[in-house]
Amino acid sequence: MQENHLFEYAVVRVVPRVEREEFLNVGVILYCAKQKFLQTAFTFDEEKLCAFSQEPDITELKAHLQAFEQVARGGPEAGPIGQLDIASRFRWLTATRSTVLQTSKVHPGFCADPSVALARLHAQLVL
Repeated sequence: MQENHLFEYAVVRVVPRVEREEFLNVGVILYCAKQKFLQTAFTFDEEKLCAFSQEPDITELKAHLQAFEQVARGGPEAGPIGQLDIASRFRWLTATRSTVLQTSKVHPGFCADPSVALARLHAQLVL
């Protein structure tokens, strides 16, 4: 029997017009300290996004999502934030911000395999 591990996750949202507070879930970020796991899963639906905003900057949004992925992976290519430890990177990614790319509050859960939990949450909350 596999041991269950505590994990934390947040939903990544695109908020095309911050003043309207409407958002589209585009991804999930999941952190499991015990497994040293920090990964993201994204699905970017341009058609849905265009229903929210007439002129979304798709190229810029995709670049921001790629930056989220890089910071989650860590390393020098992710800049100074990518050099932080895994817990600090997760806290930085999930910090409250009022920009076009935001995250939900952090939620806890238990899982045996964080990659399976990430796929399940992505399917439930984004797809």
